[in-house]
Amino acid sequence: MSNRSQEIAATLTKAIMNHRLVPGCKLGERELSEIFEVSRIVIRQALIRLADDGLAQIERNRGAFVARPSMQEALEIYDALTLVEQGVAAQLSDRLGPAGWAELRHHIERQRQAVAAGNHALADVLGQEFHTVFVRLSRNKVMQEIHAQLVRRTTLLRSLITADFDYCNLLDDHSRIVDLLEKGRLKQAMDLIDIHHRSVVRGYIMDRQVFPEITPAEALAPYLDGKADGTAVQSRMPVDVPGDGGTATHLHVHLPKTDPATTSRATIKRTNRGLS
Repeated sequence: MSNRSQEIAATLTKAIMNHRLVPGCKLGERELSEIFEVSRIVIRQALIRLADDGLAQIERNRGAFVARPSMQEALEIYDALTLVEQGVAAQLSDRLGPAGWAELRHHIERQRQAVAAGNHALADVLGQEFHTVFVRLSRNKVMQEIHAQLVRRTTLLRSLITADFDYCNLLDDHSRIVDLLEKGRLKQAMDLIDIHHRSVVRGYIMDRQVFPEITPAEALAPYLDGKADGTAVQSRMPVDVPGDGGTATHLHVHLPKTDPATTSRATIKRTNRGLS
């Protein structure tokens, strides 16, 4: 894979993670080759990389599309995350020193302050970062790479989900996991990691997808212009797409709690799409 293909794959990944290229969006080789001013071979290599990461689907005689995860895939992704983090927990319970425990507790305290201040956006970011820090402290590069790939795939789910849950409970789980591991109670900590992932998804529904009416050229323009953030796009023409109904799924997405009595599902959808 050429350096240019890697750069393009990184740009497309960023656009997907910021919901500019949304699930189901066509990734045409010809159009992308014109946008990036490279050959279709270079684009094809980049798309293969995205497919390897689970961010794109390449269909015979149809081309490549941003992946559109199903309920079953969501369950499998978060089961895999649970298994990885349980393996990391086993390593940390034996190897982590005082500095490592202190780093985890400092991160939890920052998340607690964000929740107390009502800063849901920051709490959302810190909630996700806790798991990244947790895995990083294992010093196992393979575990980190697998975990990072799974986390990238969860980004696709974030634009498809409505949710209502107790933010404080998620934070308390993080704190309890650290307490249990530091005390050497590995079995209880591993059980809590599983419960933690499962408890937050009971009210999640993947039954609607809203696609922004923009072209890949418009979606990628901020990155080509050197703007690193690539702010999420608000849909100009929502389109309802039949989904999997109201079946609960197994997700772990930190989103602000909403009041279903005063907030419509469409409003929740737009709020969730804005978080990255």
